[in-house]
Amino acid sequence: MKNVVIVDSVRTGLAKSFRGTLNMTRGDDMVAHCIDALLDRNPNLPADAVEDIIMGCGNPEGPTGHNIGRNAVVLSKLPITTSGTTVNRYCSSGLQTISMAAGQIMAGGYDTIIAGGVEQITQVQPVMNMNGFVNDKINENEPGIYFPMGQTAEVVAKRYSVSRESQDEYSLQSQLRTAEAQEAGRYDDEIIPMKTQMLLVNKETGEQKVVDAECVKDECNRPTTTLDGLAALNPVFDPENGSVTAGNSSQLSDGASVTLVMSEEKALELGLKPKAYFRGFTTVGCAPDEMGIGPVFAIPKLLERYKLSIDDIDLWELNEAFAVQVVYCRDELGISMDKLNVDGGSIAIGHPFGMTGSRLTGHMIRELQNRDKQFGVVTMCVGGGMGAAGLLERYPS
Repeated sequence: MKNVVIVDSVRTGLAKSFRGTLNMTRGDDMVAHCIDALLDRNPNLPADAVEDIIMGCGNPEGPTGHNIGRNAVVLSKLPITTSGTTVNRYCSSGLQTISMAAGQIMAGGYDTIIAGGVEQITQVQPVMNMNGFVNDKINENEPGIYFPMGQTAEVVAKRYSVSRESQDEYSLQSQLRTAEAQEAGRYDDEIIPMKTQMLLVNKETGEQKVVDAECVKDECNRPTTTLDGLAALNPVFDPENGSVTAGNSSQLSDGASVTLVMSEEKALELGLKPKAYFRGFTTVGCAPDEMGIGPVFAIPKLLERYKLSIDDIDLWELNEAFAVQVVYCRDELGISMDKLNVDGGSIAIGHPFGMTGSRLTGHMIRELQNRDKQFGVVTMCVGGGMGAAGLLERYPS
């Protein structure tokens, strides 16, 4: 079986949905932009060596429909002979594609695949096709599968007694860690600036105009956040008795990420320098109405398979869909805050559903190198009631 390595991973900055720099930028254009940047910064990789594109998308319809993986190939510098496909496992889509690429390489079918993910919430969410969306039999037996994600977060908070205070304290940590990491430049290498046009709306007059813009960094974080400010926010999903607020939830945002997955043999043959080994991946189902605790089941399964313990993992990227599920998973599994989301997460940075798994992987491979650590786990909850987890190992310097 071939060893699989991750050579590089790049992405757009994350822009606020509806109000951010990417609010007029199509998802396929974002992906193609990232693919071209990946090729430009890895000149030893011939474009025709890329055999397939596997792209994740949480809502693959409208501007992100029509097989966005293949569309991105046609828009990019890749030859028309490069194939492409699109995958949906909601919030783990970007990690799922990396795993699928790795599996095909391990099996000997490919040597070079670009995986990743994209989400264009601004353009897709308001016009989603809900015709026939609900299956009456499922809705009768497992209605939680159709709950809004925020409602499932409230279920976790109440069912497992996760306090509002612990959620807000965690959220503040995410904001402060993200701000510190940005200031130190630890996100700079993975972000590819993108020139575009955006729709600018005057809040007072409602006047709209299209302006030239450039997304050069993550635009969602709030470095001046305070605990008092978080405590003042009203619950969104259960106004009377809830604890999940806009401040302790991930932010809706638009963006794309691509990750270069290769056989170790081919990468070295081409003179490329891998950043990490991709060691394994797993998923587990759980009750749909508490989908946020999925990592509690996926992580032990992953570690058992590779004969590792919680203490053996040096860094964790646990997607911050909501603070409540991160706090619960952290405490239930005994993960140290010194190892968990060390540079902040989606509460501060943003969460374009289909791309986040690739973004987390791209950041993990850099931090394993920067901090000279061996093992990292990327994990997240998944809509519909699932958990996903992937194991990475730093490539020797």
